[in-house]
Amino acid sequence: MTNEHPRTALVTGSSGGIGRGIALRLAGDGYRVLVNYFRDRAGAMETVDMIRQAGGQAICLEADVGDVEQVDRMFDRSAAEYGPMGVLVNNAGVQTWKALLELEVEEWDRTIRTNLRGTFLCTRKAARQMQSAGAGRIVNLGSGSNRIAFPRLVDYTASKGGIEMFTKVAAVELGPLGITVNCVAPGATEIERTRRESPDYAATWSAVTPLGRVAQVEDIAAAVAFLAGPEASFITGQTLFVDGGLFCRPVWPYES
Repeated sequence: MTNEHPRTALVTGSSGGIGRGIALRLAGDGYRVLVNYFRDRAGAMETVDMIRQAGGQAICLEADVGDVEQVDRMFDRSAAEYGPMGVLVNNAGVQTWKALLELEVEEWDRTIRTNLRGTFLCTRKAARQMQSAGAGRIVNLGSGSNRIAFPRLVDYTASKGGIEMFTKVAAVELGPLGITVNCVAPGATEIERTRRESPDYAATWSAVTPLGRVAQVEDIAAAVAFLAGPEASFITGQTLFVDGGLFCRPVWPYES
């Protein structure tokens, strides 16, 4: 049985998309939310304003999650503003849409640095704060590429596979400190970016998803909120796929 963790939550990369949805949900659940961004300050401030207008508490924190010094400053400021961290959501992520043989080393490094190194740096810093409280929740964002290969997304797929294994070893090491570590792996999710990249995104992916629709940010946020809440106090080291059955669907040549 774990102690109650502090009601402060940091969501990295929450200036829009899934990160914003998670931040809004946690704020609605009564958390003081730290909205992290790297470049999109306007989007982050919009997230903060939405939380405050709904009666919640939130502040903006700028940091490149792949940079040690910036991560340290972000956590130091969060502790000064709101006290020890109770929940960390490692959501910040980037990707490169290129085939393996065309991918540049710099592109690979950028994705691994943000997605995997960033998850490591933020987890390490948060866990040190959570240790003092004797409790905490860490939720990492994975992907369908935790389960299957995504062609033309080799850097992203490698980073998300790494995040899943990082989740497991972190859960084993941090469990004795009262800290749970889990992974939420979204399927096809309709956000601003996916709508912009493919106008028929929802229709395309709904057609191959067993539940017949794509995910909305609220679906992902609900899973994160569950893992951050008291009902999940004995769940750790797990990956929860929120994909409508999409990535448990095999290639099946006999289907008409």
